[in-house]
Amino acid sequence: MRELTRRHNKRQAVKLSRAALAFRTAHAAIAVEQLLAIAYIWWCALTGRRDRLLGIAAATLISEGVLVRANHGDCPLGPLQERLGDPVPLFELVLSPRAAKRAVPTLGGITALGLVILMVRGHHVTG
Repeated sequence: MRELTRRHNKRQAVKLSRAALAFRTAHAAIAVEQLLAIAYIWWCALTGRRDRLLGIAAATLISEGVLVRANHGDCPLGPLQERLGDPVPLFELVLSPRAAKRAVPTLGGITALGLVILMVRGHHVTG
């Protein structure tokens, strides 16, 4: 019951400082960029397209994966977010706490599968 109360309190409306709001905005922009990178990897995997942007998308996501792994499966920006006074993890703004906890490993698996398909299909540069 105590865990449920803590979660409920976290999700209550909190007046964010300017720094916390700016950080939340930047963090959300990074998340959107990474979701677009996942989509681009899959588009390339399905269409056979290979270009410089694919390399950037892959490098970005692989780097993020290394950082998340080093942080034991959690977003490395979470502790900074909390220090700035924002108690709600980014994915919990749009997902339930349970789904939010599963989002990072699920997205990591989707990314890895897309990268494997790219590797299996071979490499040729276009555009």
